[in-house]
Amino acid sequence: MKFLHMELECGNRTKKQTVSNISKVVCIMFLIFTVTTALLKINKFKVAIGDLKEPESLPSTSLKKCDIFSGEWVPNPEAPYYTNTTCWAIHEHQNCMKHGRPDSEFMKWRWKPNECELPIFNPFQFLEIMRGKSMALVGDSLARNHMQSMICLLSRVEWPIDVSNTNVFSFKQWKYSNYNFTMANYWTPHLVRAKKVDSSSALFNVYIDEFDETWTTHVKDFDYVIINGGQWFLGPLVFYEKQRVVGCQHCDLDNMTHSNLYYGYRKVYNTTFKSIISLENFKGTIFLRTFSPSHFENGLWNKGGNCMRTKPFRSNETKLEGYDLELHKIQLDEFRIAKKEGIKKGLKFMLLDTTQAMLLRPDGHPNRYGYWPNENMTLYNDCVHWCLPGPIDTWSDFLLEMLKMESVTSISKNMIHS
Repeated sequence: MKFLHMELECGNRTKKQTVSNISKVVCIMFLIFTVTTALLKINKFKVAIGDLKEPESLPSTSLKKCDIFSGEWVPNPEAPYYTNTTCWAIHEHQNCMKHGRPDSEFMKWRWKPNECELPIFNPFQFLEIMRGKSMALVGDSLARNHMQSMICLLSRVEWPIDVSNTNVFSFKQWKYSNYNFTMANYWTPHLVRAKKVDSSSALFNVYIDEFDETWTTHVKDFDYVIINGGQWFLGPLVFYEKQRVVGCQHCDLDNMTHSNLYYGYRKVYNTTFKSIISLENFKGTIFLRTFSPSHFENGLWNKGGNCMRTKPFRSNETKLEGYDLELHKIQLDEFRIAKKEGIKKGLKFMLLDTTQAMLLRPDGHPNRYGYWPNENMTLYNDCVHWCLPGPIDTWSDFLLEMLKMESVTSISKNMIHS
């Protein structure tokens, strides 16, 4: 009605009603200004709800070469894109706001690569790419943390249904019916075959050259498999190779050789990649999601250590070092070896290198806000897992960008060979 009123004022004249040229210009400028302002408001509204619109027909990823894993965290006032009250998938121990965390700025950051922009996760676009496909997240509880983050991010489009074949919490399978997309989580903290020495002990026997068939026998039909593992190798372990004890890590056993952690870790990844490459008829894409550093300060995890920071580090304020650096290097080495072997079988390997980004987020852990302060049990501060919503949501930003790049590459190859 405002536009119509202005049109009548500016243009509805009789022959006797003349308007000076200046008046005409002023009127036209006023009309342009009003329309432009309205369009800007509309565009701003579209940006705010852009990820709830239907996806673009083709991936919106620039082919410009850019290392999306090298960058800084920058403020994002639009975040978070879900809350602990809108998403039922958040595990209690990562529900930081429920358990009284007083600050909320840790949720309001996004990752900015040095040479380009990383788009915020678009749930429509992700589900469209995943239409008719399946994805397995294999590894420790951080894989489950990632899956719960994805369920929350995707909830803006659709909630999944539980189609698990077992009631065991360690192995869950979810289906998005409207997209025929299945997402599964297989809990295997050591990736290879491992078992507790006894029920009352924290000590594990880890068979570094043997497949863990609890997951390797299930993933052959998946289109995408995301592997991760790290923090559990810093605990008490006894390493076995060729059915013989070859050493231990923090095991405190008599007549036991303290083994080099790095040898065991390297062997585990070598065995893990072999287990996937050797699967008959497996034609999927393998992602390695790299080591996620913890941020304990003022003591070890079981010696009063905590993570009280409330904002990210800048990249020049900290660096990857010690065992974090060595474990990351081992992962990259074994990934390169596996990728060369996998190519021979027509398999794709992709590196989801989240280590640097997560190193800079000491503020994103539950710390003591993963439980009620009056709970009558021994609980440790959690500086390993990630609050939801929180920094771990960015893993899906990375993942979607990589999937879009894979789609662009596939389209380009098809065009070349067609």
